[in-house]
Parts: sequence; structure tokens; C-alpha cells
Amino acid sequence: MRGLVAAFLLLGATPALADSSLPPAKLAYTQLPNARQEAAAQKLMLTLRCLVCQGQSIADSDAEMAGDMRALVRRRIAAGDSPQAVRDWLIARYGEYVTYDPPLSVATLPLWIAPFALIGFGLWLARGSFKRRAR
Repeated sequence: MRGLVAAFLLLGATPALADSSLPPAKLAYTQLPNARQEAAAQKLMLTLRCLVCQGQSIADSDAEMAGDMRALVRRRIAAGDSPQAVRDWLIARYGEYVTYDPPLSVATLPLWIAPFALIGFGLWLARGSFKRRAR
């Protein structure tokens, strides 16, 4: 019985301990002084997926890792890297999942084919329904 109570307490405490108590990265919530660089960083951050939230971009997420990634993007763009170079570096480090627009490859082929297959299937079903009504 005590083991079961301890397990429930550990499961309940896990989300509370998910983020560290460290302060956010320096550029996580601070914009770059150069407006052109900040605009490029913002545009890039909207295309990168938060690896913790998975449904939000790093620009929209309040997760600690998203803040670290925002700071990294801003640092690299301020250092003179192009947004494409930063994007390529993040993809090399975290995989293609970090981007909302994965490149066409064998692994991502189902993601690209599925919408067209579903639309085709829906049209086929609709065609059959219309033929039955016409009779």
C-alpha cells in the first residue's frame, strides 16, 4: 500500500519538476537591438517546433527548452549566420522533426502523400453518394 502511495506521489510531482529553477537564457525573452536581425530571427522561430510542446513554435512556447532555442537562434543570427544556416544546424542537431516543413524523404513521404490520398478517398466516397442519389 505504501509503495502505491509513493508511486502516485512521484507521478504527481513529476510535472512540477519538469523545468529547472535556473533563470531563462539571456536572449530568450530579449529582442536583438538590430531590427532587421530580430525580424529574421522571429520569422525563423515561427517555423521551428518546440520539442517539449510539439504543437507550438518556439516563438509561442513558454517551455524552458523553447527559450533556450530562441536564445540560440538570436545569438547565431546576431553573430552573422543566415537563418537557413541556423535552421540547417538545428535540423542536424535535433532532426527533421524540429521544423514544421520537413523535407521530402523516404521517412517523411507518408506525411506528404496522406493529405492527397485522403482528399482522393473523400472524392471517391462523394462520387458514389452522388451516383446513388441520381438513380
